Amino acid sequence: MALKFYICSQFYREMMQMTVAELYTKGIKHVDVEVKGWVKSFRANRFIAVNDGSTLKNIQCVVDYESLDELLLRQISIGAAVHLKGILVESQGKGQAVEIQVSSVAVLGTADPELVSKTILQPKRHSLEFLREQAHLRPRTNTFGAVMRLRSSLSFAIHQYFHQNGFNYMHAPIITGSDAEGAGEMFRVTTLDPKNPPLTKDGEVDYSKDFFGKESNLTVSGQLEAESYAMALGKVYTFGPTFRAENSNTSRHLAEFWMIEPEVAFMNLEGNMDLAEDFLKSVIGYVLNHNAEDLAFLEQRLDQEEKSKPQSERSPMPLTQKLKFVVENNFKRVSYTEAFDILRNCNLNKKKKFKFPIEQWGADLQSEHERFLVEKHFKCPVILFDYPADIKAFYMRLNEDGKTVRAMDILFPGIGEIVGGSQREERLEVLKEKMAALNIPEAELWWYLDLRAYGTAVHSGFGLGFERLMMFASGMNNIRDVIPYPRTPQNAAF
Repeated sequence: MALKFYICSQFYREMMQMTVAELYTKGIKHVDVEVKGWVKSFRANRFIAVNDGSTLKNIQCVVDYESLDELLLRQISIGAAVHLKGILVESQGKGQAVEIQVSSVAVLGTADPELVSKTILQPKRHSLEFLREQAHLRPRTNTFGAVMRLRSSLSFAIHQYFHQNGFNYMHAPIITGSDAEGAGEMFRVTTLDPKNPPLTKDGEVDYSKDFFGKESNLTVSGQLEAESYAMALGKVYTFGPTFRAENSNTSRHLAEFWMIEPEVAFMNLEGNMDLAEDFLKSVIGYVLNHNAEDLAFLEQRLDQEEKSKPQSERSPMPLTQKLKFVVENNFKRVSYTEAFDILRNCNLNKKKKFKFPIEQWGADLQSEHERFLVEKHFKCPVILFDYPADIKAFYMRLNEDGKTVRAMDILFPGIGEIVGGSQREERLEVLKEKMAALNIPEAELWWYLDLRAYGTAVHSGFGLGFERLMMFASGMNNIRDVIPYPRTPQNAAF
């Protein structure tokens, strides 16, 4: 009897603690429920629209204003946090299936209407720029609630994919003494006195006196470290923050962003392309299946935004259609040389319609070229491979022609490059030669060279900027709108 009572009590408490999303999806009516959330609107002293962040939908809560204290009524305003108890019933009005007949109201946190009127909490359309100025409040808007739920789902899908496919999750260091990309655009980490640092005999800053005993930086990539673990565990991936001190104040760049970087031992470039294609189809398919409501809202938002743009700047297809386009189409695999010939001979290039004309083999392809290949020529996602060695990183395996490397990029509609990867150079002497040609001191990467000295083997991997993937999945056109708190030049607010 006691056990039965305990089970019933547990069920009752679970019912009481359901989210707004659960109230709509579980379909249970005529039970006692309670909801905690924030007031989105309060009409006629009777209808309170409450949202707790679990769904786009508000739950309508009907109160008997005559039974409520006048002071309490005045506290029920937009933005206030409330705790409501009542009975979940079929809705008498249009627009929602259920509503709560409220028996008890408690205001947990007030929101001054005058102050609210100056914020993005005021229920009207605000510009994305204004939303960025109040980044601490923007998750409460429909747009950013949808984007952040999508970000959460996509993060889960990434971890789920790798877990189901036998990968080990590896935490690459955030502080590093190496630069995987050779870009030199890194944030320095130091504890030295900025006004009076110790100096060498040559007058340079003496980093031997610093915390780590050498010049150290925030990482731009966890790839090199992931390679070392792949050569021990077979299949690993990193998914963490990376940093780049690139003074690029554009809609496509962040100083702090998240990278997904799998590395696999005994896998060549073909296997790498197979993995990347399967991975992208899987994670995008996941959000199509689990975030339909948020995607529908974001698609509607994008459609409205696109109406103000010239036809040439509009997305080639609606949001959900674009995502299905990736999931349902095989990726076309094309060598750089073949793509170069297509671009050089296309009408857009011949008529000088490209901002960056395609003339000489070895040119670094721009977004306009990549999108042409995907959207106009092949009309499906494209994987380009075997790039000129001169435009790719030192760690990519040199082909037998001595001119190209075993690199690959994946191109998507509306965005261009979304994945960059390669088969890594496993031959010690070749790697040393490439580093020498680029003036990369062996002493800085001695441990990386060691991997080629002790049981070297073919291995491959790729990198995917999570925020780039988020832009594609959400339809947002500015990378600052797919990360909770963007870090950009001259901006580290919040």
